[in-house]
Amino acid sequence: QGQLVESGGGLVQTGGSLRLSCAASGRTLSRAAMGWFRQAPGKEREFVAAITRSGTNTLYADSVKGRFTISRDNAKNTVYLQMNSLKSEDTAVYYCASGSYSTSRSNYDYWGRGTQVTVSS
Repeated sequence: QGQLVESGGGLVQTGGSLRLSCAASGRTLSRAAMGWFRQAPGKEREFVAAITRSGTNTLYADSVKGRFTISRDNAKNTVYLQMNSLKSEDTAVYYCASGSYSTSRSNYDYWGRGTQVTVSS
């Protein structure tokens, strides 16, 4: 079935930037929409961003709009999440997922294991 593997997380100061990557092995990303979600300790997993198969359309949570950018390179079988102007409330484990273009977790059927992002003040 293949797998999705996130990378690029780490510790960054408030106002800093990180770029997350989600690479697929044994699976063709171009066949599905992709999404990024995040889960902070003690909270539900929440939608962050989504992108259509072609990359033409994107969706963002209000909390990250204007700061985060989702993109994909189907030739490299990789999806990215560029995160700028990071805030402490962005601290979470970030997950990529493939499925149907949506803000809802239930529309994504394949998930990576996540990468930790910690924003310190």
